[in-house]
Amino acid sequence: MRASAFVLGVVGVAVMISPADVAAQTNPVVVMETSMGVITIELFRDRAPVSADNFLSYVKDGFYEGTAFHRVIKGFMIQGGGLLPDLSNKKTKAPIKNEATNGVSNDRGTIAMARTNEVNSATSQFFINTVNNAALNHKSTDPQGYGYAVFGRVIDGMAVVDKIESVQTGTQGGMRDVPTQPVVIKSVKVKTP
Repeated sequence: MRASAFVLGVVGVAVMISPADVAAQTNPVVVMETSMGVITIELFRDRAPVSADNFLSYVKDGFYEGTAFHRVIKGFMIQGGGLLPDLSNKKTKAPIKNEATNGVSNDRGTIAMARTNEVNSATSQFFINTVNNAALNHKSTDPQGYGYAVFGRVIDGMAVVDKIESVQTGTQGGMRDVPTQPVVIKSVKVKTP
């Protein structure tokens, strides 16, 4: 038996479970219904507990309902979770600690906390990487190199993410890369087993 596997005895039968399987059983999963389809996301509570719990607190409050993916850049990412379709801001909770040092890369299909130039400024906004974005990973402790904290990954619905990434965008209210037709988050719910 490899040292990296766990063995569970079930009525005299040994079952091999990998560490990844154990993490998948303990990490929460959320279902995000958008105006363009459903995205299912596993939250890495085991690797980014502050970010995952922060996201879950907004989910439990129903905060994301009616917000929009307000920034969409093809070949990069889709960002949402803080602005309404008219680009007005929703009132957020206090900023959280940046967990970009957790060793999880901003690869295609991962979800990360959006922030300002201030390292520890993330609140409710997030983005889903549509390509591998190594430039967003932690490299140093200065603000430019600190990186963006990945706290989960899309486990179903990347076709929806790709569809959102392909929408037409323009400038609106002084912001670039805004979808010309709003892409709205209808609901985000914790998936129950």
